[in-house]
Amino acid sequence: MNPKTYKEKLLQELYAPYQNCHRCPLGSLGRTNVVFGEGNADARLMFIGEGPGADEDAQGRPFVGRSGQLLTKLLLLAGINRADVFITNIVKCRPPNNRKPLPIESNTCKKLLLLNQIKIIRPDVICTLGSSALSGLLNKDDVKITAMRGKIITSAFESPLNTIKLLPTYHPAYILRNPKEANILFDDLQKAATLAFGEKRSQNT
Repeated sequence: MNPKTYKEKLLQELYAPYQNCHRCPLGSLGRTNVVFGEGNADARLMFIGEGPGADEDAQGRPFVGRSGQLLTKLLLLAGINRADVFITNIVKCRPPNNRKPLPIESNTCKKLLLLNQIKIIRPDVICTLGSSALSGLLNKDDVKITAMRGKIITSAFESPLNTIKLLPTYHPAYILRNPKEANILFDDLQKAATLAFGEKRSQNT
């Protein structure tokens, strides 16, 4: 069994007990699907956003609405095929009205699912999208994404994940509201890709 197939098996085993999860309040607040994430189980680059929106909740897939379409487009421009990376969120269930996840929600989901996803996939680089993802991952409430975006964070995780580099950037939803800053997100995505894949990325993959 190759590493990718083995990791896919481990991820499915991880998800199995949580198909109808009610371990945090989000499980009882009207969600349609638990959106675990998708992509390459052996990815070198992993993206983590805030939580599913309406389109994601309906389809059971992460980043498929307007924000996801923008992310996919920018990834392709940076020479990255979405199928080569892994994309997920801090919380796997949609918060009502797309509100920010509460600490009990993000902490519960992180411990049960997200950290275990990271342990299985073992990416070289994690790119967080937006302040909520970075705050939830680092357990810090005073995160200023404008100050931290584009900066490489090392030692964000304990062993054996302490070799993973963390690169925060804006959430695509922010860019939809502030299109003049799209180039900043694109630059950060290119930086994350270079960290993960090196300079020789195909512009057609």
